[in-house]
Amino acid sequence: MTQSSANQIPPPALYLGLAGLLPFLWAALGILVPAVSDATVAAIGPRFNAPYMLISYGTVILCFMSGVLWGFAVKSDRVLPYIVSTLPALWAFFSISGGERQATSAVLIGFLLVFLFDLQFAVWRLTPPWWLKLRAGLTAIVLACLAIGLFA
Repeated sequence: MTQSSANQIPPPALYLGLAGLLPFLWAALGILVPAVSDATVAAIGPRFNAPYMLISYGTVILCFMSGVLWGFAVKSDRVLPYIVSTLPALWAFFSISGGERQATSAVLIGFLLVFLFDLQFAVWRLTPPWWLKLRAGLTAIVLACLAIGLFA
């Protein structure tokens, strides 16, 4: 594998990462255009109102990212990567509660923390070379969607 191909995001990771943005984007659209949220709730149920989608799906993805980081940690014989990998799930469990604003803020902070952990795992050389490029783009979009949930 050449250096340039090692830095390219593999198509499955890119496409599935982009697909994973769809609930965030749909929820942000639902906040900006309440009729979208209302139609979604009418079609598939109240769990899918826009603010709740941001919070619940964000919580799921924070926990998923803990698992991804755990997968990177197994490449190390140090305990610290394992500890750090559990923090996003613990953050979600202990901080995402209260009202809509508090929970959305906690999810947003959680994604900022996950990106900092991504950076640290890259410093530890536990991530593939393309990882930060993928995570930076996905994280920026997720944070923008959550900001819409907080400020729109």
